[in-house]
Amino acid sequence: MNLREDLILRHVGEDYIIVEPGQDQIDMSRVYTLNETAAWLWEQLQGKEFQLSDVTNLLLDRYEVDETTAADDAEKLIELFRAQNLLKG
Repeated sequence: MNLREDLILRHVGEDYIIVEPGQDQIDMSRVYTLNETAAWLWEQLQGKEFQLSDVTNLLLDRYEVDETTAADDAEKLIELFRAQNLLKG
């Protein structure tokens, strides 16, 4: 799977948001807020083909969590990206 390449991650104050560029007026229903970890993962995955195991390994490398927790969190994040239409296809 891949992240959509037409979206832009912005850091605004303490928030991380994903916006669709080219909007004449900002449609707030098309702005997505991420926490710091999700934003970091977005940056790591942008422009790359990835699987659940790749996201899990990124979490294991960066945070002190066990593999089960990392895999669960990776799966939740991918489902969130899918539900918000942030993945290609």
